Amino acid sequence: MFNKNIKMILAAALVGFAGYQFVEGEIGNGIALILLAGIFVFLYYRNEIILLAFLRMRKQDLEGTEKWLAKIKSPKAALTTKQRGYYNYLHGIIYSQKNLTQAEKYFRKALKLGLNMDYDVAMAKLSLAGIAMQKRRKREATTLLSEAKKLDKNNMLTDQIRMMQQQMKRI
Repeated sequence: MFNKNIKMILAAALVGFAGYQFVEGEIGNGIALILLAGIFVFLYYRNEIILLAFLRMRKQDLEGTEKWLAKIKSPKAALTTKQRGYYNYLHGIIYSQKNLTQAEKYFRKALKLGLNMDYDVAMAKLSLAGIAMQKRRKREATTLLSEAKKLDKNNMLTDQIRMMQQQMKRI
């Protein structure tokens, strides 16, 4: 809800006040304030609205996910680079049900900004491969599928990759 810079200012102020509490002998208050500052630091790196949008996505509620993402008015100012990557990744998943051209744009932007987890990068590339396959760009789909296969270290997307490769043989 707060801007990312305000979160860090609040965390620094809480740590400073915790230091004052330690000097005054109020050790318990100081520890509690440091833990509270830790929450603001955590929320700096993991935006609370994106976390709530992921919870909605887990429940397959695309409308709810879109509502939570709409609460972020200016992603460039409110989010760090990786958070903007996930913001675009979630939009790509939403638009893959509606408009493939928009979904492709969002997935490419998410990959450009960066995603933390290899699984998410593999999922984005797999989705891009599916979009390229539907648009009859077989060469691009093949390269994206091979990249997704390399990134899928836990073999969570093996069935989807195999199914897409079988569909590509028919084209």
